[in-house]
Amino acid sequence: MSAMDAVSSATDLINRAAAWGHKAIAITDHIEYRPHKKVVLGDLNESFKIAKKYGDGIGFIVIQGTEITRSKPLGHLNALFINDANVMEVEDPLVSIDKALEQGAFIQWNHPGWPDDKSTLYPVHEDLLKAGKIHAVEVLNYMEYYPVAFDWCNQYGIAPMANTDIHDLISGDYGWGGGKMRPMTLVFATERSEKGIKEALFARRTAALFDGKLVGKAEYLMKLIQASLKIRRINDKTIEVTNISDIPYEMTNGGKLYLFPCRKTVRIGIPKEGALVFENCFVGMKQKLTIPFEWWSSIL
Repeated sequence: MSAMDAVSSATDLINRAAAWGHKAIAITDHIEYRPHKKVVLGDLNESFKIAKKYGDGIGFIVIQGTEITRSKPLGHLNALFINDANVMEVEDPLVSIDKALEQGAFIQWNHPGWPDDKSTLYPVHEDLLKAGKIHAVEVLNYMEYYPVAFDWCNQYGIAPMANTDIHDLISGDYGWGGGKMRPMTLVFATERSEKGIKEALFARRTAALFDGKLVGKAEYLMKLIQASLKIRRINDKTIEVTNISDIPYEMTNGGKLYLFPCRKTVRIGIPKEGALVFENCFVGMKQKLTIPFEWWSSIL
């Protein structure tokens, strides 16, 4: 997302990401599609070099990547944690993927439902997945989401990802405060570093977030909820729930709907029986995060 394909400079992109509260971004210019080629020539790593130097100066993590941009059936794939995008500029996209993997790349299959609104798992993807050459898939991109991809994550053991894929000002599409929450990937890293992020991504410790909806493995969504919702017992019938996060939660139990707005405290009656279903948390295409009542009652 820099000068080769976007209207934002690499340094502007970092400043905006930092202002939004991000801890890291990846520079993933297209290899093949370069509308500003007359302006940006030569080294495909140049935008990363500019961004990396600036990021280091302000303590912001910048990850090197690139996008392998081909028409369907293959489509677009990001390669993260590479060290040289130039060697990937080859005719055969499968060779390009292999050259990225030789550099220790993390491969993400981008927006499987674009541009034809058909999230199709083609034979080439099945082959790559079975060979362990695709590590993640975008289940949410820009203002689109691909529910069938939720199940691919479970079927093939790949990580769910969400990205803006934006080429202009983020605030223009999502607004500053009160606007739709932009897509982002939550990475459950053990340390704030590129090494920590890389380890977490390869371990598939991610959750995809967009407009208050989450997609991920149950164990990570559970941990996120536990960290977000602080519960205080008022009496035998009432509890106070404070959502300290920027993610709203919607929960149903026994036909009742409970809303936990971000940065707010609510008082609710203590659910008496039955599982707790988090309506905005998905662990599969038609599966919502369901928490046994025993877990809920054990923390009261």
